[in-house]
Amino acid sequence: GYVGLVTGGCLAAIGHQVLCTDSDESKIRTLNEGRLPIYELHLDAIIEKARREGRIQFSSDVARAAHEGDAIFICVGTPPLETGDADLSAIDRCARLIASEAKSSKLVIEKSTVPVQTGQQLKRQLEVYGRTPGVKFTVASNPEFLREGTAVGDFLHPDRIVVGVEDAGAEKQLRE
Repeated sequence: GYVGLVTGGCLAAIGHQVLCTDSDESKIRTLNEGRLPIYELHLDAIIEKARREGRIQFSSDVARAAHEGDAIFICVGTPPLETGDADLSAIDRCARLIASEAKSSKLVIEKSTVPVQTGQQLKRQLEVYGRTPGVKFTVASNPEFLREGTAVGDFLHPDRIVVGVEDAGAEKQLRE
């Protein structure tokens, strides 16, 4: 999606190895063909450079991120329900997938716009759904402040960065 693609592209641009996944195979096909499913100023050049330098990949195999990633950003939609509450079902689906597929400990970063205490709920879900003994999940929050049309600039030159972590190890890894 929008936040995930901007986040992934910009993280690759600053030197990280990035795997962007989406269950929408047509989006992944578009990206693998060298085109973008959205328009965002400068994003095409950033992703093309990262692709040439081998720092970004796109896959519809969502479980692959849980296998390969050290840090996993959850960037999913949380539209309002009829009650006005945020629909967190996509976050729940991600938690189930990450917990069931991870073979090593992970830092899971919630980037979507969510209500207070969602990180604690995500942590509980990861623990409940986890299947591999010894695999630990650390949860962090890093809400996005990306404006359409200036999202790349907002990401690379932010006026603020908000991070919520529970321990120094997660803080260090997220700062990196």
